Amino acid sequence: MSRNPSTRLPASFRDPSGFLFRRDSILYRQVNEAGREAYDHFMASGLYEELVGEGALIPHSETDREPAQTQLAYKVLRPEHLSFISYPYEWCFGQLKDAALATLKIQKRALKYGMSLKDCSAYNIQFRAQRPVLIDTLSFEPYAEGEPWVAYRQFCQHFLAPLALMAYKDIRLGRMLRVFIDGIPLDLASRLLPRRTWFSSSLLTHHHIHAAAQRRYAQVDLRQARGTRRMSRNAMLGLVDGLEGAIRKLRWRSDGTEWEHYYTIHDYSPTSLEHKRRLVDEYLDEIEPASVWDLGANTGLFSRLASRRGVPTLAFDIDPGAVESNYQAALAEGDEHLLPLVLDLANPSPSLGWANEERASLMERAPAEAVLALALIHHLAISNNVPLSRLADFFALMGRWLIVEFVPKADLQVQKLLRSREDIFPDYNLQGFENAFATRFRLRKSVTIEGTERRLYLMERV
Repeated sequence: MSRNPSTRLPASFRDPSGFLFRRDSILYRQVNEAGREAYDHFMASGLYEELVGEGALIPHSETDREPAQTQLAYKVLRPEHLSFISYPYEWCFGQLKDAALATLKIQKRALKYGMSLKDCSAYNIQFRAQRPVLIDTLSFEPYAEGEPWVAYRQFCQHFLAPLALMAYKDIRLGRMLRVFIDGIPLDLASRLLPRRTWFSSSLLTHHHIHAAAQRRYAQVDLRQARGTRRMSRNAMLGLVDGLEGAIRKLRWRSDGTEWEHYYTIHDYSPTSLEHKRRLVDEYLDEIEPASVWDLGANTGLFSRLASRRGVPTLAFDIDPGAVESNYQAALAEGDEHLLPLVLDLANPSPSLGWANEERASLMERAPAEAVLALALIHHLAISNNVPLSRLADFFALMGRWLIVEFVPKADLQVQKLLRSREDIFPDYNLQGFENAFATRFRLRKSVTIEGTERRLYLMERV
């Protein structure tokens, strides 16, 4: 048995060039002998230095650590650590679009150095300091003059198809990426897109005609097809430029989603809102968390109380419009510590992929040190019929500290939820809430928010 047991990441098994593994809680990437030529070319070409210098690629260092599989190994790398891995089905429109444009920019840089991306999986992109960054060092291969771009279809399925559906049909169709984790099939997206997209030259070429070509060549031998389809370097650059133009033209304009303007039309007077903000600020001062998850963050008003302290902060919300507004605002503000994400807490991201292990569930990526659950409990308890005791269990798995707001039945927002249904929630009251959460948390502080009957708690997990 090895003195240094390692755990290979379940998501890293498809590429024969190498894989990721953990040892002593540190992430490493093993480069296999099968990836030696491409890796050496990549490092010697100057492409690595340029991409890292631009912030487009996660940097790594070569180490002398023992490989996870010695018989396959060429080198062991230690990539820069990322505190959280998000997935494309958790991104808003703007994030997916920025990730697509970053991928195309990297491909153009690669061609300049005689290399090309051999895959364009959206899962190879993460967000660091609000910027999309490539995390897979082994995604590059030497460019062969005349060869078509092998990652073209994957780029269209992972980026172009979902973005077109979100822009032309419904923003919620981005969630299809959770079902089709290898990208949305082009023939399906082609049928779903409206007729007017056939009059867009870029979508006609890269989407509709591409989908038809896929069907036509489905039974053709790949080696034979490659031998007859030649693509010069200039044609390859033209293809990438055409895709870039297609992506840039795609826009989603919000008509005002349900929660996008929450703080301007709901619940709080300016005095109440300011008091709530001050209380959250004071609680954060007291606990000084190293990481924060804001569940039901809306546009991130309270998330920023943590991120502006330099604390890595995830801002989750079910409303894609609110998340888009949050993301664009964070970009404009230069907030490098805030990551807005789309998430339905009543149906959070599950484990997906091969053997249900390739993509980790939300709970597998927990915990944070502190969790914000502001104006959230009543939605989960009443709209989704989740008992308060189950909510307490859920939040206890999320983090050590909990800043949570209880909204009583007398509140206008709870009354709205109860108008269209029978009140079957006899325990939904202040005492019932405190009793349920006392089984998992120790109450540290609680204050009634000025001008309301809402109460804000600071709790610590027992």
